[in-house]
Amino acid sequence: MSARTDETSEKLPRGWLRATIVSTVALAFVGAAAGFVAFLSQLRGAEMAPDRKADGIVVLTGGSSRVSDAMELLAAGYGRRLLISGVHPTSTASDISRTLPENQSFMRCCVDLDRFAVSTRGNALETRRWAHERGFKSLIVVTSNYHMPRAIVEFSHAMPDMTLIPFAVVGDKWREEPWWTSGSTFRLLLSEYVKYIAAELRTRLEDFGIDVAPEMSEQPAGTQPKRPATAQAN
Repeated sequence: MSARTDETSEKLPRGWLRATIVSTVALAFVGAAAGFVAFLSQLRGAEMAPDRKADGIVVLTGGSSRVSDAMELLAAGYGRRLLISGVHPTSTASDISRTLPENQSFMRCCVDLDRFAVSTRGNALETRRWAHERGFKSLIVVTSNYHMPRAIVEFSHAMPDMTLIPFAVVGDKWREEPWWTSGSTFRLLLSEYVKYIAAELRTRLEDFGIDVAPEMSEQPAGTQPKRPATAQAN
């Protein structure tokens, strides 16, 4: 009798442990799925003109038509200057001008190039330097629709007093087919969602003074340029 009792008592904790693990995994999955749906709800399916003008415009390189859309906003008078953040170190203003021949006059007068940011966090930090040196209080942020939630997290954290106006660029592929019918688009969104969650967690930890991933752009003055190069100088 006592042997059966001992065997039953051993199985009970194991059963509870297994049930707890399964329940935890299930809740985590449901939470992640709900978060992914909430993330998707932030993505615009069509481009919408900003509802107001700003002091400056910043465009984050990396997606098709981002720069051309930002140049159109500049030409339309939505901002006084444009920062192209994340330009490849070997690229020049002439290279960009060749792809945007109708906007060459703006490239000469009103565009600055940031060649030092290599991440969205770096984009935010370099933009902060650029905006503060010019006394800007508001910015239109131009990037792809799937990238916008993470960009706003990083920019809001780097510049909490700056008014940010998002302009989400919607690519042709996004317009042509639903994202759930394309494996590559689904993988892109899932990857971006994970990065978005990581950015949210990191910035919240930094609010408590915990810096889990120092950014190269936060190195002391002297190791980074004081301001992005102007397009005219190139």
